[in-house]
Amino acid sequence: MTIKQWSKSPKGYVAMVITAYLLIASIAEHDMAGIINGIVAVGAAVAVDIICGLMRQRKRMLPDGALITGLLIALVLSTMTSWPVVAATSAIAIVSKHLLVYRKKPIFNPAAFGLLLSILIFGSGQSWWGAFGDLPTWMIAFLLIGGYVITDRVNKYPQVFSFFGTFFVLLFLIGRFHLGDASDALRPPFINAALFFGFFMLTDLPTTPAKVKDQIVFGILVAFVGAAVYDLFGGLMYLFIGLLLANLYHVLKSRLSARVTNRPVSNMQPVSKRG
Repeated sequence: MTIKQWSKSPKGYVAMVITAYLLIASIAEHDMAGIINGIVAVGAAVAVDIICGLMRQRKRMLPDGALITGLLIALVLSTMTSWPVVAATSAIAIVSKHLLVYRKKPIFNPAAFGLLLSILIFGSGQSWWGAFGDLPTWMIAFLLIGGYVITDRVNKYPQVFSFFGTFFVLLFLIGRFHLGDASDALRPPFINAALFFGFFMLTDLPTTPAKVKDQIVFGILVAFVGAAVYDLFGGLMYLFIGLLLANLYHVLKSRLSARVTNRPVSNMQPVSKRG
């Protein structure tokens, strides 16, 4: 695959858009720490991906998925995160991609898996700075434009719209009926995080369904779990937990469908009635 062909592929589009976000956010915030973290995250992700590929004797060695995973991790982790934690988070994400597989595809979204474990293991701060949460509100337009391009390219409209529709309605109902405090989730930087998550992590092709009906169910499930976890516990893990549980549901459903499809048909003939 040539660079021109790759740049027109779904992964190429995602990589270019989120790289642009990294540069825009870094320049707007006058902070080059995000770029440094991006280099560390991408370097660690690509290195681990290549090593795992060599160990598995994989013929295709283009680490474009690792590039995207590293960029996503860098854009979510706080720019104050130390470089060893950034590198370890990327390494965990890529190892999960190679170890936790079903039919040669990762079970869990690698970036979400790595970021969730980063919170649990390292207590890492996650500011979603690459989603422009600390910048003027009008910069959400960049998220919407880039998100539209990616969603269209990967054909994930049902999944994205079902997630956004369900998630924001649930947050509204939680606040309306005083079931919890959902006000923060509808303000920056949480709203920026939800948009970035929906457009750039929820749309991961290897770990999400392709059929329209399955996409809708998947998006609704992520939204329900995410909103419930946010309402009960708060914090920054709710989106990751929703996505990872939906990833698991998708794999279990695929396995069940495969078993039903491959079930042997009985060769027994019906017994004739005696006169």
